[in-house]
Amino acid sequence: MISTSNVSLQYGSRKLFDEVNVKFTPGNCYGLIGANGAGKSTFLKILAKEIEPTTGEIILPGDKRLSVLKQNHFAFDECEVLKTVIMGNQRLYATMEEKDRLYAKADFSDADGVRASDLETLFAELNGWEAEAEAGTMIEGLGISTPLHTKLVKELDPGDKVKVLLAQALFGKPDILLLDEPTNHLDIYAIQWLENFLFEFLNTVIVVSHDRHFLNKVCTHIADIDFGKINVYTGNYDFWRQARDLNQRLLADKNRRTSEKAEDLKEFIRRFSANASKSRQASSRQKQLEKLDLTDMPVSSRQSPFVGFDPKRELGNDVVTCERINKTINGELVLKDVSFTLKKGDKVALLGRNDIAKTALLDILNGDAKPDSGTVTWGITTLKSYFPVDNSKYFQKVAGCDTLVDWLRQFSEEKDESFIRGFLGKMLFSRDEELKNPSVLSGGEKVRCMLAKMMLSGANVLMLDGPTAHLDIESITAVNEGIVRFKGVVIFTSHDHEFLQTAANRIIELDLGIKDDRSVTYDEYLALS
Repeated sequence: MISTSNVSLQYGSRKLFDEVNVKFTPGNCYGLIGANGAGKSTFLKILAKEIEPTTGEIILPGDKRLSVLKQNHFAFDECEVLKTVIMGNQRLYATMEEKDRLYAKADFSDADGVRASDLETLFAELNGWEAEAEAGTMIEGLGISTPLHTKLVKELDPGDKVKVLLAQALFGKPDILLLDEPTNHLDIYAIQWLENFLFEFLNTVIVVSHDRHFLNKVCTHIADIDFGKINVYTGNYDFWRQARDLNQRLLADKNRRTSEKAEDLKEFIRRFSANASKSRQASSRQKQLEKLDLTDMPVSSRQSPFVGFDPKRELGNDVVTCERINKTINGELVLKDVSFTLKKGDKVALLGRNDIAKTALLDILNGDAKPDSGTVTWGITTLKSYFPVDNSKYFQKVAGCDTLVDWLRQFSEEKDESFIRGFLGKMLFSRDEELKNPSVLSGGEKVRCMLAKMMLSGANVLMLDGPTAHLDIESITAVNEGIVRFKGVVIFTSHDHEFLQTAANRIIELDLGIKDDRSVTYDEYLALS
């Protein structure tokens, strides 16, 4: 078990946490949720004792092993993949290293023999004989093939590096597992493997994630950071959301009834306070009024943007046809004879293990890249808008675009400043933030700007490459709902199960060519695969 006692954290005048007292018990998986900036990652660092709280303490029994998902993707570049995973159990790895040093000694002494015997005993107790097999099975499950196990970490692509660090955190059955955004940069197949692993994991897990399906699948409890407090609820994310909404409604209803009763009492007092025969009753009503209590409804740190796409014109039946598209990038063939047609009403989830291939196809569809061969033919009624996975070129310094208002105005037919400001407000930019220079925005702010740009376009075809990256759950939900309501055609990539399931009515899976193409939901597709 790991727990906190009166933990507070303050930066200057801002108090992030205030006297937090929570217990995380064995056998449970806790989803740590909250708005961006609420302090989720900071709280995990406090639990890991990487950050000292302003007040209070972390209580962790000395015999319990705590494991943390590392965020530095370059820290183990010079290490072998399999060894990097085993480093997750530091005591075991240190034992293995000391054993190897002893046995490599040219002048192996009697004392060395005694020490080696002790190390062999400890090695066996720590399940050392099965360590390499366990580590290998783990990274195989995450999608890293056997030939890569003996490579240096720096030789892997970025997505595989993330998988190695995740396997390192999971390795050796830690007593407490702290995972900060473990599904980031994972493909849907690795996410499914992780869901199954955590579902069967018997010790304590505390995980930060913005993936709603993942939280529903693995969590037994939700730890909600809001109002400077952390409250723990039994159940998964959907149960927490229902409980929160119900609590807010009950509180609002209570306040409404109290306000109505207060108005009735005030009206009686106004009418009869000067009436001698009613003065005693008026005095009694005054005492009742003074006892009424309106419960304060604290201001939540959670906010949801409004995301809605309104096409300027109706689509015809033929939207786009791709015929025998081929594309090579950096000497590697990523698309081979890709052919498909999008029709009116299609909302397509583009799947596949190779993210580069999916991005290449979307770039070709948008005209940002040319195929080596093959054709793309758009219907005459189409008006398209694209959300690229790399949006950096849109936010480079441009003359005359010194503020977000200037930046968004260039994509809007309506140039009036109050209209532009109102639109930015819908996307959760305060009046001060609207004056920011576009080049200094955070990842999440850039995503919201790109979505605003798309909303102003009036497009009837949307192409989105990973639109939920950098967003909190409220914003992801808003984007998800906006795509569901949209009356045009959509083709998109995502690793978010809930997004895939609710937004798509057709699945296209890429593996160089079109591996599969079905007009089904994502869950139906998984059942058929």
